[in-house]
Amino acid sequence: MMSAMSRRLPEQHPSRRKVLAGGLAGLGAMGLAGGLSGCGSPLAAGVAGTPLNPDSVTFWNLFGGGDGARLQTMLEEYRKQQGSPDSLTAATFAWGNPYYTKVVLATLGNKPPDVAVAHATRATILAQAGLLEPITEDLLGLAGLSSSSFTKSVWEAGKVGSSYYTIPLDTHPYVLFFNKQVCQQAGLLDGNGKLAPIQGKDAFEAALTAIAGVTGGAAWSASNVGDTSGSWRLFQTLYWQMDGATDFLGDDGQELTVNEELALATMAYIGDLAKRGLLTPTVDYAGAGTQLYTGKVGFQTQGEWEITTAQSVEGFEFGMVPIPQIFDVPAAQGDSHTFILPKMDRTDAQKELAMGFVKSLLDQSLTWAQGGHVPALTATLESAEYKALEPQADYAAAAEIAKYDPPGWYSGSGSTFENTVGSQIGLVQQQLATPQQALDAIKVQLRTYLETPSPVAGTTANA
Repeated sequence: MMSAMSRRLPEQHPSRRKVLAGGLAGLGAMGLAGGLSGCGSPLAAGVAGTPLNPDSVTFWNLFGGGDGARLQTMLEEYRKQQGSPDSLTAATFAWGNPYYTKVVLATLGNKPPDVAVAHATRATILAQAGLLEPITEDLLGLAGLSSSSFTKSVWEAGKVGSSYYTIPLDTHPYVLFFNKQVCQQAGLLDGNGKLAPIQGKDAFEAALTAIAGVTGGAAWSASNVGDTSGSWRLFQTLYWQMDGATDFLGDDGQELTVNEELALATMAYIGDLAKRGLLTPTVDYAGAGTQLYTGKVGFQTQGEWEITTAQSVEGFEFGMVPIPQIFDVPAAQGDSHTFILPKMDRTDAQKELAMGFVKSLLDQSLTWAQGGHVPALTATLESAEYKALEPQADYAAAAEIAKYDPPGWYSGSGSTFENTVGSQIGLVQQQLATPQQALDAIKVQLRTYLETPSPVAGTTANA
């Protein structure tokens, strides 16, 4: 298997259009391919391409599952505030590249939505392509907001050059779920039913060993089958906990800057725990959760958004905390959902309408936080209502140690970069590749992207 995955690519460099047309780009590249070959049929802001009420906000997002359900509640509240169901036209698209493709195409065709959602790690390249409106203090002021309304780290994640391009809604970090019953039997809970602090490699492995003594099998589940993003999140978390870690990519994705020694050590640790039976060697996304809910493991690492699923399991008692500091410094992979204003000619009235809509959703951050995400709006984060949320408040500190994916035109949440790197890390966990084989394969498979200039450079001028 590894020989097939690791064979070298042809030496000639593929054309930019060929790379994009093959659907290989990380952020909206399929859409950019269409833009480069002709922008005659862009998506209209109206889902059916029909004229819209000028007093209605058009909003695009990528939220499904529990997030989608909570968003609908928030959108209905906005409609009630406006006194009209026609005050908002909202559309939800498939998560990942398909969504960003549509945003890019629509913006290139000058038919974007008034407001859209973007991951912070995907908004960067849109901004670099000139496809987003800068978020200025004056613009924020239209909604009674300012940059100081948000936690500093998530606000700074929207900076490109000297300008800001995102209005943050949340931070969604990779966290630790724990089965209270299993952990109680393993002696890991304190008198209040909380997970006792765990710090350091020895303490973490001792906790895993105690859990394995209860389950009679694995202690910790982390999905790695059909979940390349999950494998990347696990790696990014442990890698950045090591002193000396550097971004995997540099120069906006044009250089490989990962600390190879630490990358190998991280993968070796993942593989070793799986080999010892403490970490599940092979499990898919749904299966990892099921193992936790049924007591087959005591720990699961996953995005905090799975709180909704855990809460739906009848009789299941669980808690959530930031992933313990196993190595030198605390760290956890994360990203943020943000609001963006795609580039278009807007009147002052349209700006006020768009910002009023954003403010309405931000004011409902507590509803959003119930789905697991850590609020970016300081007023909500510091409120008594949020601090009373359990277990959400128990892992809120994970937002402060979140490590975002490295910048690059093919990087970010659900991107080609995550799929490429994560697939190889998953093979190490499955005992199907050594760390060195995985790293070698990653370097070969990323070479095409490292050697291809960003396809969005000059896109707006060419469209």
